[in-house]
Amino acid sequence: MNSILNTSIFNSKSYQEYRTFIAKLAQDGQTSGANLSLDYVNYTKLNESRMHRLDKTMQVVADVKLVLENLSKESIWLVLSESWCGDAAQVLPVINKMAEVSDKIDLRIALRDENEDLMNLFLTDGTKSIPKLIIIDKESGTVVGDFGPRPIPAKQLIVDYKAAHGVVDEAAKIELQKWYLADKGVAIQQEIVALLK
Repeated sequence: MNSILNTSIFNSKSYQEYRTFIAKLAQDGQTSGANLSLDYVNYTKLNESRMHRLDKTMQVVADVKLVLENLSKESIWLVLSESWCGDAAQVLPVINKMAEVSDKIDLRIALRDENEDLMNLFLTDGTKSIPKLIIIDKESGTVVGDFGPRPIPAKQLIVDYKAAHGVVDEAAKIELQKWYLADKGVAIQQEIVALLK
C-alpha cells in the first residue's frame, strides 16, 4: 500500500492548486474525471460557486480547534476527489479549514480517476464514493484512519430517502445540500477529529 500512497501523494495538489484547477475547469466549461458529460460540467460550475462560498464562511468549532492546535504528530491528509462531486464541494473546504489550524497537517488532494489503485483500497460499500480522506502518519507512512464520503447523518439521510423513494434523485440531492447548509460543517469536523484521538 505504501507505494500506492506515495504515488498518489506525489501526483496530488495543494488545496489552493486544486481550487485554481476547479475554477479553471468551471470557467472553461469542462470537468475532471472520466465522465465529460454536460451534467458533470454543470456540477463542476455549481461546485466551484459552493466551494468559493464555503472558503469564505466556513469556521472550525472551538473544541475541534483545540484538538488540532495540540496535535503531537505530523500527518498527511490525502483526499480523493473530483470537480463534479457535490459532497466533495461541501466537505473539502471544511477539511481545508481544519488543516489550516495546525502546521502538523499537510493537506493534499488527488483526483480519483487518476488514482484508481488507491481508490480501490478505500471503497465505501464496494463503491468508489468520494470525497475520501485518508489520514497518514508522516513518520511511519501508516494510515491512521479514513473519512468519507459524507458524515454519518448525511449518509443516513440518503439511506432513508432511497428506502422511501427507491432512488437518489435530484430532490434527494437538494435535501442533502440543505442538510449541509444547516450543519455548517460541524459533523464533518467532529467525525474527522475523532479519528485523531
